[in-house]
Amino acid sequence: MFFFEFGIKDFIDILLVALLLYYTYKLMKASGSINVFTGILVFILIWLIVSQVLEMKLLGSIFDKLVSVGVIALIVLFQEEIRRFLLTLGSQRHISGLVRFFSKNNHTDAKHEAIMPIVMACLSMGKQKVGALIVIEHNVPLNEIVRTGDLIDANINQRLIENIFFKNSPLHDGAMIISKGRIKAAGCILPVSHNLDIPKQLGLRHRAGMGISQASDAVAIIVSEETGHISVAYEGQFHLKLSAEELESFLTR
Repeated sequence: MFFFEFGIKDFIDILLVALLLYYTYKLMKASGSINVFTGILVFILIWLIVSQVLEMKLLGSIFDKLVSVGVIALIVLFQEEIRRFLLTLGSQRHISGLVRFFSKNNHTDAKHEAIMPIVMACLSMGKQKVGALIVIEHNVPLNEIVRTGDLIDANINQRLIENIFFKNSPLHDGAMIISKGRIKAAGCILPVSHNLDIPKQLGLRHRAGMGISQASDAVAIIVSEETGHISVAYEGQFHLKLSAEELESFLTR
């Protein structure tokens, strides 16, 4: 019977692997690839049982070859998710978090000034049942999406937002992109989600908002043209029928 010492390094090793699996799970769930992720875990489990526990040499060698080729296949299959993961790692989110911690009051005031025009515009458009789709960039750059629309590069302003999404405006059908506290572009084309779990009563704007939330870490705000309800798509999930207070709280967080 074998005994081994379980030290702090082993604990850290297991913890890091668990965090990696959890983050991968969140990434796959947001992108709608959770079934593929589950299948990969089942395949790895079978491979370990065959090669390590049962020690089947022939079947184990076949699985070894599949794993070596499968790594390349996974890189091709999940290139967008891997790109998003590397962009998140390379971002300065943690460093900027420390800076915000030491300048919390100033940062909170500046963020509140940028959020309130968006909230008030969405509230006004919801009452008038004017459809709108606003995407707020986070860590993953949306430069490719910005190039599909018309560049604006203006300060965040309630009247400007309402005028862009006015029914007779040529830009009202597309999405507005907000980046670094400025309205970068409008009339942008977003990737549409083909997730079958999206309720059928939600229209194309909601599917586009879900699509960009799956492809990036952006926040998509949707104002329904039929009901006037305000919704948010973030990390592959919908937050439906938000009030102005709930929307402000969500964006502040």
